[in-house]
Amino acid sequence: MSRRLAAVLGFVWILLAGAVQAEGEGTDVEERSGAILVIELDGAINAASADYITGTIDRGEESGAAAVILEMDTPGGVLPDTKNIIQRMLSAEVPVVVFIRPRGAWAGSAGAMITIAGHVAAMSPRATIGAAHPVFSGTENPKGEKNEDGTTEPTDYLMEKVENITAAYMAAVAEERGRNAEWAESAVRESVAASAEEALELNVIDLIAEDRADLIAQLDGREVSLQGRVVILRTAGMPVEEIAMDPLVRFFFTISSPEILSILMLIGMAGLYFEYNNPGGIIPGAIGLVCITLGLIAGQTIPLSAAGLVLVAVGIGLMAVEAFFPAYGVLVLLGAAMLLVGGSMVFDRPDVSNLNINFWSFLVPLVGTFTACMFAIVVAMGRTRSIRQVAGVHELVGLRGVTKSALSPEGTVFLRGEHWKAIANESVPEGTRVEAVAVDGLRLEVKRVQD
Repeated sequence: MSRRLAAVLGFVWILLAGAVQAEGEGTDVEERSGAILVIELDGAINAASADYITGTIDRGEESGAAAVILEMDTPGGVLPDTKNIIQRMLSAEVPVVVFIRPRGAWAGSAGAMITIAGHVAAMSPRATIGAAHPVFSGTENPKGEKNEDGTTEPTDYLMEKVENITAAYMAAVAEERGRNAEWAESAVRESVAASAEEALELNVIDLIAEDRADLIAQLDGREVSLQGRVVILRTAGMPVEEIAMDPLVRFFFTISSPEILSILMLIGMAGLYFEYNNPGGIIPGAIGLVCITLGLIAGQTIPLSAAGLVLVAVGIGLMAVEAFFPAYGVLVLLGAAMLLVGGSMVFDRPDVSNLNINFWSFLVPLVGTFTACMFAIVVAMGRTRSIRQVAGVHELVGLRGVTKSALSPEGTVFLRGEHWKAIANESVPEGTRVEAVAVDGLRLEVKRVQD
């Protein structure tokens, strides 16, 4: 009896071993235990930050890193650059972990899309994700919805197309990562957002971590799908390497901020204006040229609105005209209004970006300061025109002298210790006191002085 039982148990053991071996042969399991690369992004998604992220993924693949951790706090950014980042993450040969940190951070709009595209998505407590709806302009009802009074706004088909393609793209990425595609689509269409706890419950993210150390501990032993392979992360005790932005990339990332770009353009135009009015100053012109050049370079990374740029140029032009044709400050005020309208529009490109500048907290103080400076310049130039000239031949106007020969109507006068050819509109005898009224080349126009 015992021999039969032993034979049966041996047969069962062989079957179980064969099943386990077959299962192992059917699944490609890989362990990654290299260094952990960490990158930090605090700001908008643009071309510079896209190069930073994709370059680190390339480095992680080449070095056999265990994972690339993207620690992010962003309000959103440029959609084409976001798409480039997501495409690189979907094709990555190294696990990419997106971690929204620190506490209170948020992954808005483009940041939400990048988070959902990560092999592992994590958030700090009290962080927020979502609100990926494109920012519309020009109409409050881009879909032709009815107003309260029963009227219907015209449909903005361009904005509707942007919304549809963005929603479908975000849902597709969520499905690829096994996350809540319905919520991802709602984040675009309805601008929904969720806290870290809600996102975990809704299967938008995979885990909540207090800090980087907690995240690395939770990643250890976790399985992720990497290009059709099952990869087991081995992160406990692994070295952590922080990858900083290259100085040049950091510089362009900084000046690509809408706020910095606005300041650069205004300083640049003001510098060129000063150089135009005071030729030979060199420094104002050089500063203006450098700022304009940097602004144009930064403008290549941020999509700008042509209409907004035109209004900004018109506003500065009106202020410049005030300096030559005084209009009691009216042109300066009109220019300030154009700057406010144009500045609020210059980054308004909902088809490719959700970047913008705050109207009240940034644009109004900036334009107000610039307008005050222009007022000061106009007043100073007005006072300069009212001051009597004290250099050059035109300072002779108003001075008095004596005729050295009769003017009939031309002759010679002695004025300011010099002999001058002169002409008068009447005959003036020799030795008569005259006053210069104009200078024509090297000849004075004079008139008789009535003592």
